[in-house]
Formats: sequence, C-alpha cells, structure tokens
Amino acid sequence: MVFVNYADRKVVCKIVYCGAGESGKTTNLTYIYNKIDTAIRSEMTSLEGLNERTLFFDFLSIDLGKIKGFDTSFSLYTAPGQQQYNAARKLILNGVDGIIFVVDSRVEKKEENIESLNNLIENLKSYNLTFDTIPIIFQYNKRDLNNILSLESLEKDLNKEGFPSFETIAKDGTGVFASLKTMSNRILTSLQQ
Repeated sequence: MVFVNYADRKVVCKIVYCGAGESGKTTNLTYIYNKIDTAIRSEMTSLEGLNERTLFFDFLSIDLGKIKGFDTSFSLYTAPGQQQYNAARKLILNGVDGIIFVVDSRVEKKEENIESLNNLIENLKSYNLTFDTIPIIFQYNKRDLNNILSLESLEKDLNKEGFPSFETIAKDGTGVFASLKTMSNRILTSLQQ
C-alpha cells in the first residue's frame, strides 16, 4: 500500500522484484543503481549469504522529486528466490505496491519459474492481494542465452492474463528501465484514481 504522509507531503511506493533464485533480480537493481544519478538514489543495501546470493533482500530508493506537490520516491526491493527463504519473501511483500516478476528464460528453469510464481500468488493471499488488485509486470530475462524458452511459451506458462511483459538482459540493462518505468507509471496512475 502506497505510504502517503500528508503532513510532510511525501509519497513512498514499494516495488518488489520477485522470481526464482538466480533469475536476475539483484542484477536489475545493481544495473539501476549504477545508472541513476547519485543525487536521486540511496546507497544500495544487500543482505547476502556467504556465497554472495541474496539471503534476505536488496534495497534501493529512488527520489522522483515533486509530483502534484508531494515528494515522491520508489523503494525497490528484491525477494530471495530460494525455497528455504519463503518467510523472508512473504515479509518483504508486506505493503507492496507493484511486482516485477523476473523470469529466468532458460529451458531448464521452466518448472522453477512456475513454482516461484505459484508461491508468489500464495504469499500475496496472506495480504488479501491478487494480480487484479496490484500491478504486476513479467520480465523475461537472460534473452541473450542460447537454450531459452520462446516468448510464446513463457507467456503461455506464466502470463495467461496478458499483463505487461518485457524481454530483458539485466546484466547489460536491456529492458530494465522500460520495466521499471512501466511499473512506476502503473502505480502513479492508480494513485490518481
């Protein structure tokens, strides 16, 4: 839920990058962090395990300036993809305003992607949320690799409702900002309704 502080005239929106382990969630945030002007972003915080994989979350805040007289910012989080961290994933979804679901396009990750999406749907239910009540974007990552599923197959397996989707290569930034911009616009549009 968008946090609005009328006294201080501030709006904070929360976007969570979800998906299976090693799908590219942290790579998205790292790319954004490295490309955005230091004047409008926070430092990036990562809580990693010993193997440099996200253990709990990554966090980055972006200041958009004033929108309709309110200082507006987006808080970007990643949720860990490994199954053993379901409690952390669920906790990070608390107060979410939009989800970018990062999909590993490799053929061998098909079932993992489906399991991760089903887990996300279950976790959202605990907050009385569905994809009808919260914006979601699908980001089909690692499109530069050889052994990948077709876009049609990914859409059929994961995006049956036809939500916005992007083909991405997070490591070089292809589609990263397009996904973020679309999500930001969807959240800001929903605030004005």
